[in-house]
Amino acid sequence: MHDRTHSSKRLIGETPPEFRSTGRDPRIDICRGIALWWIFLDHIPNNVGSWLTLRNYGFCDAAEIFMFISGVTCALAYGRAYQREGWRHMIDRSLRRGWDIYAAFLLLTVACAILVYLAGSDRLADASNTRILLEHPGATLAHAAVLQYRPVNTDVLPVFVICHILFAPLLWLLLRAPNVTLGLSLSLYALVHVFGWRVPAWPDGAWFFNPLAWQLLIVLGAWYVIEGQNVRKWLTSRPALALSILYLAFSLVLALGQDSKALLPQTLTDLLFPLDKSNLSPLRLLHFLALAIVALQFVPQGWRGLSAPLLRSARWCGENSLPIFCLGVVLVLVSQFDLFDVSNRPSIQIALSIGGVLMMIVFAMLLNALGTKREQQPPANAADRDIPSAAANWEVPTAHAGPLLVRLRARAVSASAPPP
Repeated sequence: MHDRTHSSKRLIGETPPEFRSTGRDPRIDICRGIALWWIFLDHIPNNVGSWLTLRNYGFCDAAEIFMFISGVTCALAYGRAYQREGWRHMIDRSLRRGWDIYAAFLLLTVACAILVYLAGSDRLADASNTRILLEHPGATLAHAAVLQYRPVNTDVLPVFVICHILFAPLLWLLLRAPNVTLGLSLSLYALVHVFGWRVPAWPDGAWFFNPLAWQLLIVLGAWYVIEGQNVRKWLTSRPALALSILYLAFSLVLALGQDSKALLPQTLTDLLFPLDKSNLSPLRLLHFLALAIVALQFVPQGWRGLSAPLLRSARWCGENSLPIFCLGVVLVLVSQFDLFDVSNRPSIQIALSIGGVLMMIVFAMLLNALGTKREQQPPANAADRDIPSAAANWEVPTAHAGPLLVRLRARAVSASAPPP
């Protein structure tokens, strides 16, 4: 009888080569770390340091990078968890990670309220959307518990809670019909823009990051891990690179030159602007895709610059994305205290920007040091030992073997994926 476990037939796409190294692909954590820095710099009001970020040079910003990378890391980490111990373990891991993000969101909400209360600033209470929490704590915390209330700059965390909770059925669909799943995601994204579907928030309005639209980037990231090898040849082709560079140049001209908008027909200007970040405007989506194609072409996995001190620091932050993101939100809130008065003082803005990024790097280094120390401690028993991350050493229970497992083994991800 033919042993199907040794079949080399690939029914769905092979994992991209950049995720097949014996260790983590540093570009994933570096991109996520830089995105965390940019988010921090962009959220400080009137910050001259924001000119170092992506926001001022095109249509998209760090949020698109963060969402896409989250889809990539979820597919890598949870796909490996399924290969090792099956769906039950994978679902348990995704729910626990979702709970971690949910708990961090609630703690961050309380921390924001405490900081605003200690600052005693009515202006800051309004700017951070915490006045209602201070005036009606019971009702507000109840709505925060069901993800309907969020202080300013914490909006992305509820989206990630939903992402991790629902990633198991998403991965199930992607492993069986990746292109169909991506098509369904695109269809939902299109329907959001046609019919204006939103998720309501409290006390009024809707979620700033509409999960019905932003899910596309998460699905796209996961789809690329599973099916991207089939389109990699096109993504790295000269026509794709040329079109991407042209689009990036077009967005750069419009972003930097307000006068250039006057050269466009009024109907086209009304169609293109203002860019809708809440629903992930198509212009923003295309700008991110163009940027990703250029980065894929010019930043290969073995590029020596990835080991530069600045990028190593970004990698440390990317490896600890959740605590670093929460720290960034707190630092942004502190930067708005009346003590600093950043509005018309570039020197203070620069000092806060540099100081905040350095604090994020130091905090990430401490977290990595603590994690390394825990890993060096011998486990209490054999059951507590980590499973080796190398694909050659992965053992999958016989109960989970089958045609789908054969396809997964053909695309086994040897990289030790970062936590999603």
